[in-house]
Amino acid sequence: MSGLDGEYTMKALKIILIIIVALVVVQLALTGVNILQKGGYYKGQNMEQILGVAPGKATVKDIEKLGKAALFQLFYAAPAPQYEEMRGEYSAKTLPVGVLAASADIYTHHFFGPGRWAGKAFFPFEKDKGWGYNIFSSKGKDGKEILFRTRKMNTYVGKSPIDGKDSFHIDYSPYNSGTVHSMHDELRKINDNIFLGMGYMGLGGGSINPAPFLVIGPAVKWVGPDKE
Repeated sequence: MSGLDGEYTMKALKIILIIIVALVVVQLALTGVNILQKGGYYKGQNMEQILGVAPGKATVKDIEKLGKAALFQLFYAAPAPQYEEMRGEYSAKTLPVGVLAASADIYTHHFFGPGRWAGKAFFPFEKDKGWGYNIFSSKGKDGKEILFRTRKMNTYVGKSPIDGKDSFHIDYSPYNSGTVHSMHDELRKINDNIFLGMGYMGLGGGSINPAPFLVIGPAVKWVGPDKE
């Protein structure tokens, strides 16, 4: 390699390094903003005050009207569901709030599983713990919908690292590797058919930087995960 070629190579490596550092700085800045958008600690409002309607009458649209800070206040105010009531297959959807909402949606619908994320399933197999799976939707060659039931997880009720109250926990670590190994979800109950979730993973900062989502009933019959 000539001296000139070596000089060009060094310049190229420096440019690449600068770009990498800039991307890391931008990501850290966006993560910081995303955390700040949670809006601080619980302010003491009850669910009806936050929603503007009685929680028993609340709909998905009522929750989708809320901004990120209000969603977190709703999560703080809501109770954990009873462990044994989480039974069967539920639909689910992300709540696109916060500066990192688009990247969270891209990961959830394109990298988390074999298709677009569509739901979760739970079953209380034991007295105080159970397990479940996620449901993904894709199109077959004939254009018909295909459902995949995978990404198993364990479930239990216990204290939340988010606010110290009980949550319905969804732990992916026993069955998954890679980024999903550190994934953890928590659910709180709005009413019999709407559960507000917060999902987080180590790569995104863990429980200080969760992304909100909904689990929606009424539940249908448990099918079981695909054979892997």
